[in-house]
Amino acid sequence: MSDGHAVDRFVQIGSLTKVVTGTVLTRMAASGALALEDPVERWLPTTASGTGITLLHLARHTSGLPRLPPGLGSDRDPYAPFDRPALDRLLPRLDTLVTTPPGQEEEYSNLGYAVLGAALTEAAGTTYEELVAEYVLRPLGITEMTAHPEPGRRLLAPGPGGRPRRPWTMDGAILPAGGLWATPRAAADLLVRLLVERRLGEPAPSWQQLGRLLWHNGATLHDSIFAGAVEDGRWVLIHRLNGDPEDTDRLAIENLKGRPTDQA
Repeated sequence: MSDGHAVDRFVQIGSLTKVVTGTVLTRMAASGALALEDPVERWLPTTASGTGITLLHLARHTSGLPRLPPGLGSDRDPYAPFDRPALDRLLPRLDTLVTTPPGQEEEYSNLGYAVLGAALTEAAGTTYEELVAEYVLRPLGITEMTAHPEPGRRLLAPGPGGRPRRPWTMDGAILPAGGLWATPRAAADLLVRLLVERRLGEPAPSWQQLGRLLWHNGATLHDSIFAGAVEDGRWVLIHRLNGDPEDTDRLAIENLKGRPTDQA
């Protein structure tokens, strides 16, 4: 790892959280706690007639659900009001929110991962953070990842006059879609141990694929991150504050193309 910034302080990793959620799903399926093809209504109170959406649809973004929950708050902190009661109010009408039939098309969906996270917690009878610790963090030996880092260990983007900017509130129902914080070194360990070393088996369906590259990015209001690895073991993780997410993606790809094996 090179050119890092405060690798021991916590940053928002945004949608890189989804690979953690997807790994929880596959690990729970391997343990027999649930099945990838379980209909969502097996675990959550949706429409009486069913939705046709499976847990795997949610993980692969093929559920037909839109990108965002309806009626989000302001751009300043849009996910703050989206708590579990707000999600529960949507569940009985999930079938009215889908834009395409489940399983037919891919549409990236934060709402889908909020639903997936809720289904996982209901199946296990515990909290999302406890699931992450049990199925991902402890098996990988990662300690610096949480939804609630100590305020003094957060690395926040500087605003006018150098004062820290306020981060988005993402510890409600949206947590499984993008609410985790991690130190950059912990995010790098997650990437290497899941994609390069394959310590937990085949990568979860949450990872995106482009040729030989498996990757995922993430962005909140002031943070952007890209994590990816190719088959020969080369990997890259870049996190930036106050940077354009598309530039973060581009820098990561350029960095990966120019690096020898086992460096990032």
